[in-house]
Amino acid sequence: MVHVLSSRVLLHPTDPERSRAFYGGQLGLSVYREFGTGPDRGTVYFLGGGFLEVSGRAEGPPAGHVRLWIQVPDAAAAQQELIANGVEIVRAPVREPWGLIEMWIADPDGTPVVLVEVPADHPIRYRPGI
Repeated sequence: MVHVLSSRVLLHPTDPERSRAFYGGQLGLSVYREFGTGPDRGTVYFLGGGFLEVSGRAEGPPAGHVRLWIQVPDAAAAQQELIANGVEIVRAPVREPWGLIEMWIADPDGTPVVLVEVPADHPIRYRPGI
C-alpha cells in the first residue's frame, strides 16, 4: 500500500491569470502557496481536504475528463454568493436521486465544477460508533 502524505489536482489553464481570478477571486479559494513569477506562476489553493494547483499553460481547453467536486455546507447560499461574484450557474442546486444536493458551474476553460451539499440525513454523514 502506498503511504499518501498529500494530494492535489493540477490544472493547466489556457489563461492562468483568468483562472486565478476565477478560483481565487470569484470562488474565493484561499491560497496555500505560490511558486515562480510572472503571469505563468503557479498557485496552489486550499480545496477542503486537498489542494488545487493552477500552473503552466495549455494550448487548448482540457479534453473534458476532469471534474472538480467541492463540498459546501449550503448550496443555495453558495449559489447566491457565486452569482454576486459574477459566476454563471450552469445548473442550479437540485436534490439528486442519490440524496446529495448538487449545483454545477464551469471554470473559464469549461472544466465542470460540482458544488455538493450533503444533507444532514444523508448516509455519507453516518459515522459508525460516533
